Amino acid sequence: MARRPRPDGTRSGAGHLIDLARETVPPVHRAGLPFVAGPAAIAIIGRRHPWIARPAALTAAACAAFFRHPSRVPPTTTGAVVAPADGTIALVDEAVPPPEAGLGDDPLPRVSTFLSIFDVHVQRVPITGTVTSVTHTPGSFVSADLPEASSVNERTTMTLSCPVGPQTTRDIAVVQIAGLLARRIVCDPVVGERITVGDTYGLIRFGSRVDVYLPAGSVPQVRVGQRAVGAETVFAALD
Repeated sequence: MARRPRPDGTRSGAGHLIDLARETVPPVHRAGLPFVAGPAAIAIIGRRHPWIARPAALTAAACAAFFRHPSRVPPTTTGAVVAPADGTIALVDEAVPPPEAGLGDDPLPRVSTFLSIFDVHVQRVPITGTVTSVTHTPGSFVSADLPEASSVNERTTMTLSCPVGPQTTRDIAVVQIAGLLARRIVCDPVVGERITVGDTYGLIRFGSRVDVYLPAGSVPQVRVGQRAVGAETVFAALD
């Protein structure tokens, strides 16, 4: 007979140990499963040959770490814009958003997060809203920590219409930018879809950057060099 959860929602016994393991060792994002399964299979097949099994096992472990998908708890504050990714804040400035975002030609507050190969590489929805556009733009693959990466690198731009009051919406854009090693951007939402803050919506493989363009007048609450935690670090509050 299965044990009932405790009043606080946790389980006891073996179930509790399983929950702890899941929190300590995060699952792998589905897009990374082939990268883990391939080397793992080679390690198993070649287990009698250490020169084959050990490098393959290390590769599988490295890919599992790169594609890890930890759970996160976003704030409940209405209008809060959270970090779309784990990483280091590389830029807090004003810049003209990509033309495909449809946000005009005037500079807007921008917060850029640089993801090294050691950071969690899934992207989170920065604020609840309705997707109004998703555009993939081919480009170069210069280092994602350089300012020019925003305009010259391959990118996928998603624009959201976000309710911040009974009859008020504000638009923001979140841009996934490929890096020096990145060759694949995954963005799952489609135009017209309503997505929720903190949910996983995409992935960039192997080094990248994510820019958030805020509405005019927004005041970023982070600074360059700060570590951001995807779905949890608050970038700004929309009035």
